[in-house]
Formats: sequence, C-alpha cells, structure tokens
Amino acid sequence: MLIESIPFHELASRWDRSRKLLQQFIPQARGILVFSRLNIYYFTGSFANGVFWLPVEGDPVFFCRRGIARCRIESPAPHIHPFTSYRDIETIMSDLGFSLPEQIAAEMNGLSWALANTLTKHLFAHQFVPADKILGMCRARKSAWELAIIREAGSRHARCLTELLPPFLHEGMSELEISHKISDIFFSEGHHGILRMESYGEEAFLGHIAVGDSANYPSVFNGPVGLRGVHPATPYMGSSEIKWTAGHPLTIDNGFTLAGYMTDKTQVYWLGTKKTIPADGRAAHDFCIGLQDQIAELLRPGTLPSRIWSHCLGAVENSRWSEGFMGLGGNKVFFVGHGIGLAIDEYPVLTKGFDLPLEEGMTLAIEPKIGIPDFGMVGVENTFEVTSNGGKSLTGRNSAIITV
Repeated sequence: MLIESIPFHELASRWDRSRKLLQQFIPQARGILVFSRLNIYYFTGSFANGVFWLPVEGDPVFFCRRGIARCRIESPAPHIHPFTSYRDIETIMSDLGFSLPEQIAAEMNGLSWALANTLTKHLFAHQFVPADKILGMCRARKSAWELAIIREAGSRHARCLTELLPPFLHEGMSELEISHKISDIFFSEGHHGILRMESYGEEAFLGHIAVGDSANYPSVFNGPVGLRGVHPATPYMGSSEIKWTAGHPLTIDNGFTLAGYMTDKTQVYWLGTKKTIPADGRAAHDFCIGLQDQIAELLRPGTLPSRIWSHCLGAVENSRWSEGFMGLGGNKVFFVGHGIGLAIDEYPVLTKGFDLPLEEGMTLAIEPKIGIPDFGMVGVENTFEVTSNGGKSLTGRNSAIITV
C-alpha cells in the first residue's frame, strides 16, 4: 500500500517554475535533463533511477532504468518508460512524437564524468549547458505543501534537542553515547534517518556531537563545527573516547528528516549553572544570538544573500570574535547560512557572490558560531522561513545554552 505521494498539482507547479527559470536565465536551452536521484524525486515523486526530461513546452518524460514498477505506483508523471542506455532516449522520444532540441540544459552535478561521456557519445548532435543553478533556484522556494512538512520537522527537531534530550544527559557520557541517545529520541519522534547532501563528496550522518575542544578538532566537513567522530573512516557523530565533564560545553549540530525534508539546528549544553559558564563563553554565545536575530530581520523577500554576509563581517570586525567566527583555523568557513530542504546544502548560501534576492518561502539554516581556543564552540543554528515580516524560526526560539 502506498504510504504517501506527491500530488500532481505540486509536481506540475515545480515543472512550471523550472521552465520559467530556464527561459529567464538560459533561453537558448529548450529543456532540462535531470539525472540525480534527489532531483528525480523532486520532479517525479519517486526515488527511481533514470533520466528525467522536462521540455519548455509539452509533457515531461521519465526514462526509468531501475524501479519502474515502483515509480508507476508513486509518481503521477504522465510518461514513464523503461530504458537501458542513453542511446534509447531519442528512440523513445520519437515513438512518443517528441524530439530533443539542439541545446539542452543538463544537471551536471548529478552525473559522473564517465556517464557524461557516454551521454554525449549517444547524443552527439546536441549541445549541453549547465542546469544546476536553475534546479537549485527552483527547489529553493518552497511551496505551501513543502513548508508544511518542514515546519513540522522543525517543531519535532526543537522538541528533541530542547525538551526530550536534556533529561538523559549527565556527566561522564561519551560523545558516541550521546549520539546514540539522540538517535533513539529522533527516531521515536519520526526522524527518517537519512541526511542528504548535494556537494560532491560531502556526507553526513546524524550530525556533529562535540564535547569541549572536540568542536575545534580538524574537520573534513564544510562547516564550522569540528569533531573527532567515530573513526577516520566515519568522521561523524562522536567519539567513544571523549567524555562530557564539567567545564566543557557540549555542542550538538544535527539534522532532522521528515518526508524527505530536513531542518538543521545547533544546541549548546553546559554541566552546572549558568553562573559557572566562563565569561568569554557566555559573551560569545550571546553575540551569536544577537547576530542571528539581526540576520532574521534581513530574511525578507528582496534581500541579497551577499548583503547578509557583508553585514555579519561588519559586525564581527567590530567585535573580539573575528578569529573564531565560523570556525577556528582551517575549520573556518566563509558563509553564515545555507538553503535547506531535500538536502542540507541547498541554494542559496549566505556568502559573497550570491546576488539574486531572497524569495518568500525560501528556507535557510542560519548558523553564527564562534570557536574559542582550548574551550570549544558556542553559537546557534536554526532553520528559518523567509517571510515578508522577516525570518521565522522553524526550530525553536530559545537559543540560550541549556544547563544540565
């Protein structure tokens, strides 16, 4: 029995938005070829393997290599056809009375070099231009259907980290034990388990759990929070060797997934009363809360993401936190937020060079953080919805350090 499917009108609105963006930004291309499982799901409602063709005019076609029976159950797309090779695409199109245009926009991030060579070999008469930005922009603005899911995910995420987890935390727990407890709680609240990333080579599992200076440990992840992780082959979650003891913050940065959509949140914990938190730690955390509030005010339609990044740089320059802002040393990253939805790392990024304005309905993870040498990392992260009244936090409003 089918659990849930994406309504046809929802898919149709995604097709129409992609077509409009394509005509606006790459008018010479008369359609888009999509290859990645995630974008195929976005456009068809099924995680099947294959190629999705979205023309500027006419019906889309999904060429399914694997999972066609399931795809026909899950997807209301009008044309779903089996294929075994890229050489079959034009034959199937011809049988349907369609044809491929001379210039095609292609999802290049979703195709390996080897497969791209095979594609161009069989479709040698066509020219391909990158479609990745178009796809990212399309997914960035969420529909009411998507926002309902993300809001619910954010509510559950906040409940897990601020209400359900603290009673289980105690001195002497290892980072890995804390990871396992979070996992238990998340799954009990409906978390679907998988965290997806789109940047080539990036992975995530549950999130980062770091005690004290573990949060400044050299990281291979494109984010400010370092961690030792389980093993060099699994640099995720936390270490079984590092125990949480008094005098060290516990920093948890993780994602929650519901019906494919994710929220991102960071919460800092402390053993003892607020008075026992070192003054530098309290001040740095308060600075991050204040900066998050300033960013939220700017999360309105029309604001340029690059402007938000410039605002943050100006605020940090006039503070004493410039060294550790968004990571220490090699862990430093040059953004303060990122789009989020079906993947953790979506368009847009709040950094230099992102100069197309925000739109109502976009969802972004805002994460001002400060690494403090020999202490750890403080700061906040919440998932926000862009509205005409400013950013609306979907993962809770209380960003204070939770004392245990």
